[in-house]
Amino acid sequence: MINEILPSNSNQRSYFESHLHFGQAAVAKQMDLKADPVLPTKANHTEILIITSYPPSECGIATYTQDLKDAIFNKFSDSMRIKICALENNNIHYNYPSEVKYKLQSNELNDYEKLAHKINADPNIQLVFIQHEFGLYGGKYGSYILQLFSFLEKPIITTLHTVLPNPEIERKETICKIADFSKSLIVMTQNAARILEKEYGIAKEKIVVIPHGTHLVSAPSSRKIKLKAYLENRIILSTFGLLSPGKSIETALMAMPAIVKEFPNALYLILGKTHPGIIKNEGEKYRDFLYEKVNELELTNNVKFINHYLELNEILDYLQRSDIYLFTSKDPNQAVSGTLAYAVACGCPVVATPIPHANELLGNNPEVIFEFGNSNQLSEVVNNLLKNQTLRKDIKNNGLHLTAATAWQNAAIAHARLFEQFVSSKITLDYAIPPINLNHIKHMTTDVGMIQFSKINEPDIHSGYTLDDNARALIAMCANFEQSKSSTDLSIINTYLNFIEYCQQSDGSFLNYVDVDKKFTLQNEGENLEDANGRAVWAMGYIISKAPIFPSSMVDKASKCLLLAIPNLNNTHSARAMAFAIKGLYYFNTNEASNNTIFLIKVLANRLVQMYRHEKNTDWHWFESYLTYGNSILPEALLCAHLATGELIYKDIAFTTFDFLLSIIYNQNGIQVVSNRGWHLKGESVNQYGEQPIDVAYTILALDRFYAITKNPEYLTKLRIGFNWFLGNNHLNQIIYNPCTGGCYDGLEETHVNINQGAESSVSYLMARLVMEKYIEPKSAFEQKQDNEPHQMLPKAIEAIIRRSEINEALHV
Repeated sequence: MINEILPSNSNQRSYFESHLHFGQAAVAKQMDLKADPVLPTKANHTEILIITSYPPSECGIATYTQDLKDAIFNKFSDSMRIKICALENNNIHYNYPSEVKYKLQSNELNDYEKLAHKINADPNIQLVFIQHEFGLYGGKYGSYILQLFSFLEKPIITTLHTVLPNPEIERKETICKIADFSKSLIVMTQNAARILEKEYGIAKEKIVVIPHGTHLVSAPSSRKIKLKAYLENRIILSTFGLLSPGKSIETALMAMPAIVKEFPNALYLILGKTHPGIIKNEGEKYRDFLYEKVNELELTNNVKFINHYLELNEILDYLQRSDIYLFTSKDPNQAVSGTLAYAVACGCPVVATPIPHANELLGNNPEVIFEFGNSNQLSEVVNNLLKNQTLRKDIKNNGLHLTAATAWQNAAIAHARLFEQFVSSKITLDYAIPPINLNHIKHMTTDVGMIQFSKINEPDIHSGYTLDDNARALIAMCANFEQSKSSTDLSIINTYLNFIEYCQQSDGSFLNYVDVDKKFTLQNEGENLEDANGRAVWAMGYIISKAPIFPSSMVDKASKCLLLAIPNLNNTHSARAMAFAIKGLYYFNTNEASNNTIFLIKVLANRLVQMYRHEKNTDWHWFESYLTYGNSILPEALLCAHLATGELIYKDIAFTTFDFLLSIIYNQNGIQVVSNRGWHLKGESVNQYGEQPIDVAYTILALDRFYAITKNPEYLTKLRIGFNWFLGNNHLNQIIYNPCTGGCYDGLEETHVNINQGAESSVSYLMARLVMEKYIEPKSAFEQKQDNEPHQMLPKAIEAIIRRSEINEALHV
């Protein structure tokens, strides 16, 4: 029977148990078998039911919902399930993917009550999430939805995709009733929130602004863009989306002659098929009108229609290839545009009509905004932009910074936190750990070493190189090589090792700063380089400790560098430099035990002990009179010193100071490391904001070591909480790690994230991520086989009934 072939893994089994009820009956009928009773869904697995249009239905809200569902699934798949109630009417029906649990005939009033009773009887559904647009639901102004609300016994959240100013009385009444039934109303712009509050009289505390989600993209140079032949040597203007008269494409067409006069190689791409609703009502009348307009204006060589429904990757390719995106909507009340948001997030300079969403995204900038239907103004704006490459670049970068917070990952976090407030039973948001992605690390690495800074995710070669970054990168990539055994990793490690060797001077010390021409800079003369030297010792000791897995030539080179550096360590007095050195000597000693190494570890550790004894008091248990950067490295180093020497005083102080530090940087909301805007001074209040990834990463490294020694579950809990900071569990509820590029943003500020992805931040994240690898449950043999051969894991009788899309989702539960 079906029970016999259900997977043993609980998540996999739960999926099949909840989705094969129709399959069981159908298989029994076809095979003349008696169907077993439907097994219950896994207990305590919260379901959120979204009522919406949904693919394969082709409309903006359907696409929006699928993107949001995917984002929540990818971010919180172990915390909740997203199910769909798909909107249909009597004329059109679809074959839906497996997440569609119910259907609603939107023009049938009685169907709304029936659906409410089904939802009320479903114990797994903890919250109903409505995607609202007036045209989606039956009745005047979509009033049929109120019938559903009046019978529902589950909490409701509603997203209003359109909020019209100056509403008619009945429209206003409908929205106000929706608000009364809803625990919260989501809108996508501040303007929509103001209209709801001022014109509809809805309480401000009920309104939540969550911007339209956008897709993260990597820079064109690091992402292969499939270049169509007809795009070569052309200036590309583009518009995408389902074609309809409201887009006012003719406004752009009438601007094209003036643009072509200045730029004969300009090509305007009109991307997307005609909206199904338009085809149903009037066929291709609007598209034919546009064809005629192109011929009339003699633009056949400068306009191209791509008349099909574009998949996401295709859209992103076209947008990244576009020089300017044209948004020509003629509806001043259009609240939000997904196409506009996607274009800005792709780094495409946008010229737009002044709908509220455009004004918020583009800052009401007269250099990129033109009046509705004004083709002359549009051509002037486009020509000015095409003549000014610097302005286009500034607009691009400003757009990327503005839309960073709107990434779908952040939208998922915002929605999940809202769901968390109103679901019937408590849920814990469990952030999914992304797979390791080395793309940005490789992108930042030349044949010299790792470049210091980046502009967004593009390496800034003119920033040069540092010993600091290359030492950290060597440690991280050595740890990765332990798992991957990749020859590519080995080559990169060798690059970093050669750079460290290059920085070492004849007296054994290291210089830190190297310019693009591989020359040491004057900055080396004006700074204390003890910390950089300590990091180099840490890196050399680490690779030596892993000698069995590395070529002897690399280990010999590291040993030579370390042995040359060791005599200088006795003159090291910076707390962090001593800590880095202790870690390096500890690792070195695990491979080549030596009384001399133990002696030097004690010298440095005793200095840290003396610093601690000098500064400590009843309320202050630290080595200095302030907490600065990389604090966790100090207690971790003393714990390493204890492990190497057996001295208990090192262990005692390590635990005392580490627990003191944790009491300051952890609170009920998560981790909040010491601000780089002002260090935390003894006896003063903690400064907030200005958090850096390196501090979180060093805390995770230390927690890992303390947990390994004690097996204290509190350390493990804090370790996971700390890592979640990168994934969005921070005061802005925004991702710090970019899973698309593999880079890590440079800092978490009070109101925004610094989206530059420099070497320090990206390597720090990788260090932390590699620690997490040991705490991720390995896949079962079933899951691994399923990943490789999904369709072979199901009996043919079931495979014939269940669509491939359903199976694919099952494999990723």
